[in-house]
Amino acid sequence: MRIAIIAPPWVAVPPQAYGGTETVIDTLARGLQAAGHDVLLWATGDSTCPVPTRWALPRAAGTASTNPATELHHVVRAYDAVLEWGPDVVHDHTLVGPLHASRLDVPVVTTNHGPFTGELGDVYRAIAPTSPVIAISRHQASTADVPVAAVIHHGVDLAQYPVGDGAGGYALFLGRMSPDKGVHLAIRIARAARVPLKIAAKMAEPDEHRYFREQVEPLLGDDVEYVGEVGLAEKVELLGGAICLLNPIAWAEPFGMVMIEALACGTPVLATRCGSVPEIVDDGRTGYVRDLESDLANVLLRVGDLDRRACREAVEARFSQRRMVEDHVALYRRVLASRDLGRAA
Repeated sequence: MRIAIIAPPWVAVPPQAYGGTETVIDTLARGLQAAGHDVLLWATGDSTCPVPTRWALPRAAGTASTNPATELHHVVRAYDAVLEWGPDVVHDHTLVGPLHASRLDVPVVTTNHGPFTGELGDVYRAIAPTSPVIAISRHQASTADVPVAAVIHHGVDLAQYPVGDGAGGYALFLGRMSPDKGVHLAIRIARAARVPLKIAAKMAEPDEHRYFREQVEPLLGDDVEYVGEVGLAEKVELLGGAICLLNPIAWAEPFGMVMIEALACGTPVLATRCGSVPEIVDDGRTGYVRDLESDLANVLLRVGDLDRRACREAVEARFSQRRMVEDHVALYRRVLASRDLGRAA
């Protein structure tokens, strides 16, 4: 097939540091090309994904100020280029793109990388009648009041995530500097268990800086280190050396790429029972899922009992790049077959 992928304009593909959505898009685009499909990626000019790529913006716009006009410009130029290229299907990861494409004669699917509730609920109610919507977890899909065409879990390129030995002796927090991500909770849990903690977190936006100053920085010490925002190489090194990933999220996260990245490195995940966590972490086998801080501190003391090989095997079986690509291709074919039937009728 000829598959066009449209990425949002805020972060390069793949991201130089933080960027879960862009990591997924990079993994999918490379996997589709390796499977023999023709791929065109519309991203930003600083993207380095090794597939044919076009752009309107020479550099990613950044997440500090998501100007709607920037995304509209990015999307309109994207569909001009994509239609000229001649795709069989377009996989659009932006918000406004599927709405724009509803006026065009091109099959479009879209992935919702956020919640189906709140403001985004209105967006997907407008999108769903013309563009099949992909959910990224069963829990996320259960909150949708629009038809969900498929639930497709994210996957990772296992070659990029070697298994580590956990010899660093520290727990790791990896994500955004946000109360929803539970950075301050991770500190309290690690300190209660008397386990050193390293924090690798994106901190670029005003709310992230404010949260750090008010709730995280006062808790730092010899046993808790903030190492900043990290790229892939440093992230893999940190994950491989960690005894566990501490992920005490305080919101119903639709997926959580950091969890499967950790498991791919053989690193167990300790997390709160929120959102997609129970779909990713096998309690007692690849990590522990608990409701209370005190319970997470208690199981942190037992994390050495878990088999790191079982963590890697879980990703190989359920969260690989190959599985993610196959699931998407199956949906693309189903959408195209349905479109052909509709035209025949």
